[in-house]
Amino acid sequence: MGRPPTKPKKLRDGYYIEVRNRGANSGIKLVRDTEEQMNHAIAEYSRSKDVVILGQSINGKFVKDIKTKKPKAAKAKPKVKKADPDLDADVAPPMD
Repeated sequence: MGRPPTKPKKLRDGYYIEVRNRGANSGIKLVRDTEEQMNHAIAEYSRSKDVVILGQSINGKFVKDIKTKKPKAAKAKPKVKKADPDLDADVAPPMD
């Protein structure tokens, strides 16, 4: 009896690689705490397996998937044209 498929499992913080047999479509995910350990595991497994680097995971999400939040720009107030006191809008300019 396995884990119910209703909720995906949370990823630990660390560096993930996927190791699969050559020519296979699926593999297993391995996690390492540091990038150096990940590179050592890649060197070890790449001799006989296909290795795919998935990346670093922080708070259950991969770093490349995390979007940095940009500060929201202040909404610009609409510019209101001020009436020129010298010109009266109701009066047409004199014709010569």
